[in-house]
Amino acid sequence: MLKGFFNVPAPVNEPVKAYAPGSPERIELQAALKEARAQQIDVPMYIGSDEVRTGNTHKMSPPHDHQHILGHFHEGDASHVEQAINAALGAKEAWENLAWEQRAAIFLKAADLLAGPYRAKINAATMLGQSKNAMQAEIDASCEFIDFLRFNVQYMTEIYAQQPPVSGNGIWNRLEQRPLEGFIFALTPFNFTAIAGNLPTSAAMMGNTIVWKPAYTQIYSANVLMQVFKEAGVPDGVINLIYVDGPTAGDIIFKHPDFAGIHFTGSTGVFQHIWKTIGTNIHQYKAYPRIVGETGGKDFVIAHKSAIPKAVAVGLSRGAFEFQGQKCSAASRAYIPSNIWDEVKEGLVADLADMKMGGTEDFTNFINAVIDEKSFDKIAKYIDNAKSNPAVEIIAGGNYDKSKGYFIEPTVIVTQDPMYTTMCEEIFGPVLTIYVYDAERFEEALELVDQTSPYALTGAIFSQDRYAVELATIKLRNAAGNFYINDKPTGAVVGQQPFGGARASGTNDKAGSMINLLRWVSPRTIKETFVSPVDYKYPFLESDK
Repeated sequence: MLKGFFNVPAPVNEPVKAYAPGSPERIELQAALKEARAQQIDVPMYIGSDEVRTGNTHKMSPPHDHQHILGHFHEGDASHVEQAINAALGAKEAWENLAWEQRAAIFLKAADLLAGPYRAKINAATMLGQSKNAMQAEIDASCEFIDFLRFNVQYMTEIYAQQPPVSGNGIWNRLEQRPLEGFIFALTPFNFTAIAGNLPTSAAMMGNTIVWKPAYTQIYSANVLMQVFKEAGVPDGVINLIYVDGPTAGDIIFKHPDFAGIHFTGSTGVFQHIWKTIGTNIHQYKAYPRIVGETGGKDFVIAHKSAIPKAVAVGLSRGAFEFQGQKCSAASRAYIPSNIWDEVKEGLVADLADMKMGGTEDFTNFINAVIDEKSFDKIAKYIDNAKSNPAVEIIAGGNYDKSKGYFIEPTVIVTQDPMYTTMCEEIFGPVLTIYVYDAERFEEALELVDQTSPYALTGAIFSQDRYAVELATIKLRNAAGNFYINDKPTGAVVGQQPFGGARASGTNDKAGSMINLLRWVSPRTIKETFVSPVDYKYPFLESDK
């Protein structure tokens, strides 16, 4: 075995490519899109060393072109959940005993594969499977996941380097970080390919083995991630990718004595149900499972009367409508002071009127489709209710059509009631609701922001008045885990703004930070005494005589 203290390459954020007309990256991506659309792929589950095909197939289609078929995936059943758990447990001993620098090398190689030969492929898969435009796919599927891999390797080395001080002559204190006992369940969402990659790899990097269940609507790009992991050298059984419905997976995983933890991103309702189930079954586990989750958000923008109207408008148009508002961090409620409202409205409406909507293959489209018909119908219902309510006004958008793809126009609702439904409930789509408040009642508006929603994921303050910025920062300290000043509440960057929220938004274990990786290890302290005592007596026992 190698001996030495190894330094890893210093991580830097992966540069975001521009995809300007005629650029090499644009030409390469367009070719990858064309190639992907021209074929139908057969996607197996990956369990241990096996590619599992059940014959129970489901089609995969672009949300913006739902009659086109990209391929089919093979759905599993309870037996495949058991098989994946057994594969993870079987691979565990060799994986956790592998030297940490070997694990680091695997994931650093995965990052370089994504930065190079797989970049166009993973971006194209995300564009087609999840209906993200080229820039959103580049930021997510390439840059953010590359950053997760490289920065997490750095955090891993820093964790292993943390050691207690020597506590006196003849004593050596040591600290080791052990993987958790058992397997980790990674349950990942549709909206970010980077999250789908990070949730299993961050735990695996620390020596754990994984059962990974992605959202069905993300399987098309998850399959590419699995190809990258295999080429990077992730051993069989370390990350097992299965496609089963949630109740089937949960019924087996959350009753298994070797269940060691869950890494989750998804809805608040599902996470709370999982937490309750784990609590009910707590007596069955070998150890208390780690529960790490990032859930929903009802993310806010509040502007002060000193804010620059155009900056607020752009913060809203980007923050609310990039990727059709399907970000946990997307701005979905805004509080605008009366003195700048007319200018903010003018800028926002003009921005939305200029945005093109359509398929991702046309790079001039800013707005694409929402993820599936279920989401489309839910969002359309909110819009219909707003149209029929005399207390609210739709000032932009409001139209939708699912004949070819699940297209919903960016929609802006203005309400006179700060507690109107769309100010309170998570919609997860291109709907922004605005409440115009009296410009002289800023502190009352801050109270509304803090108390309206059970969530606390992201939020933003726009102001040129530093006293107002400070007041908002203090008053809203528990209202957002990621807080932005004079910027949209989206776009957290690994290594710069670790991401996560509290309250109903999750456990705030900050993906993209050392905090998260510490959840996937269990420390053991070791004290060694070089010369052991041979007499039980202490000096105080001696007589004064």
